[in-house]
Amino acid sequence: MKALILSGGSGTRLRPLTYSQQKQLIPIANKPVLFYAIEDVIEAGADEIGIILGPNKDQVIDSVRSRSWGVPIEFIYQGDPKGLAHTILIAEKFLDDDFVMYLGDNILRDGIVRHEERFRNLKSDASVLLTRVEDPQRFGVADLNPDGSIRMLVEKPKVPPSNYALVGVYFFKPLIIDACKAIKPSWRGELEITDAIQWLIEQGYKVDASFVEGWWKDTGKPEDIFEANRLILDDISTKNEGQINESHVMGRVVIEKGTLIERSVIKGPCVIGACSVISDSYIGPYTSVGDGCRISGTEVEDSIIMDDSTISKAGKVVESLIGRNVRVQKGLTLPKGNRLIVGDNSDISL
Repeated sequence: MKALILSGGSGTRLRPLTYSQQKQLIPIANKPVLFYAIEDVIEAGADEIGIILGPNKDQVIDSVRSRSWGVPIEFIYQGDPKGLAHTILIAEKFLDDDFVMYLGDNILRDGIVRHEERFRNLKSDASVLLTRVEDPQRFGVADLNPDGSIRMLVEKPKVPPSNYALVGVYFFKPLIIDACKAIKPSWRGELEITDAIQWLIEQGYKVDASFVEGWWKDTGKPEDIFEANRLILDDISTKNEGQINESHVMGRVVIEKGTLIERSVIKGPCVIGACSVISDSYIGPYTSVGDGCRISGTEVEDSIIMDDSTISKAGKVVESLIGRNVRVQKGLTLPKGNRLIVGDNSDISL
């Protein structure tokens, strides 16, 4: 089996952060979202991976190549985003076998191994992962037959036929390429994967649904990123490879090598990356601090702070998403307690 992971798009809902970095590289619990997808497809047996690139393509390539994955990875440039089905067409030469298509800004708690096994055992022509949601009007929704197969897919219906939403993970046989060639652009000017799957259904091919039982998050908005960070941190185990001086560490906390904690309180679940310094500060639950960060005289809770950022005497920082190489420091402004979504290379006085 091959894997096609989508790591394009402009990430408009995460601006200004995504002006300077690709959205799939935003870290959740100090690991890029894209890496969760790569790990999932490898665990499910993918022996070759194609990654669809868009803006910031060099950034994605450098990040992926910073690790050894044990399987060959091919990078495929899409250019202008013209729909999910369009990504299959530009990857046609790569997709000469059964494959899983995985949207690279998704995280599934339990991975996709069970779903791959089901697809293989049922010998389906396509399998679509679904999960139950409370607000199906916001998603692509499946109308199911009594046997659990898919009758029809409906995009953001006003009156949903079910509360089962498309997760963003699909298993296909190569004939999906014919389906993508047969459809026409939607009103958005894009080749929709839902239209291609509907074409398979109408041509009599076997399309089934596989249901996600654990949590799933689409990390397309800041609130989704915070929630994914909380969910991942809820599953961490304690690890301390740093140095702790005159500090109190409680709960499940990960402290990486080279990090110094002094005169501070660290309350998990949280993770602090390598070669960081936390002094005279409080790091509270559901916080991820990247590598090379400096935090002093500050309380931080329920936030993500990316690599090489400095926060000094900034009062209380909550529910904040702070980019790489950002400096946040005390200024003359009030009130205390700040919620920040800050792009890379910013300089903020508070």
